[in-house]
Amino acid sequence: MTLPTRPRRRAMAAALAAALAAATFTVAAPVVAQAAAPAKAPISAQPQAQRAELASLTWTLQKAPNPTPDQQDAYSRITSAMNAAVARYNNLSDLGKSITVQYDPGVPTADGNINGTIRFGNRAYMTERTALHEIAHTIGVGTSGRWASLTSGGTWRGAEATRLVRQYDGAAATLSAGGGHFWPYGLNYDNEFSQTAADRHVNIVAAMVRDGL
Repeated sequence: MTLPTRPRRRAMAAALAAALAAATFTVAAPVVAQAAAPAKAPISAQPQAQRAELASLTWTLQKAPNPTPDQQDAYSRITSAMNAAVARYNNLSDLGKSITVQYDPGVPTADGNINGTIRFGNRAYMTERTALHEIAHTIGVGTSGRWASLTSGGTWRGAEATRLVRQYDGAAATLSAGGGHFWPYGLNYDNEFSQTAADRHVNIVAAMVRDGL
């Protein structure tokens, strides 16, 4: 290998220095590992997400493997009644219960039990009014061990439900209770049903739960 002469080396060094002075260098910032920030739900979705955290009613209908025409008709009526009643409860309250529904022709009307079962027998009772009423029994109306301690002299003694019925019917109003039922707004008979009464029924049942039912 032949080394360049000293003058040539000087010229080469000068050229390199000039090139370095004119060049622009970008220094990459050091990479630092960071945990990704949790994604935030859109504001429009937050109310729905918050609602999902609340308790709610769910229900299932037990069906025969090969239903007869009679059973199919009953199942259709029961499904319509329960869907309407459960939707109303979930819209107006945060009560939670898993309910199992049966069609039992041996039941004269319909009945509900605190163990979460409802039985419909007579087609005349396969209505939203009856479904609301029987759901209340599954939640504890007339069936909870605390029912008797919250009623005396035929009157509900819980402060929350009492306050609510007075809001509806005036300062002197009381919520009567007896025989496992309450009134007004207990939806004990078909002639008691209206959209307003149905909403108030749900609100009062929820208030009874807050009273300790």
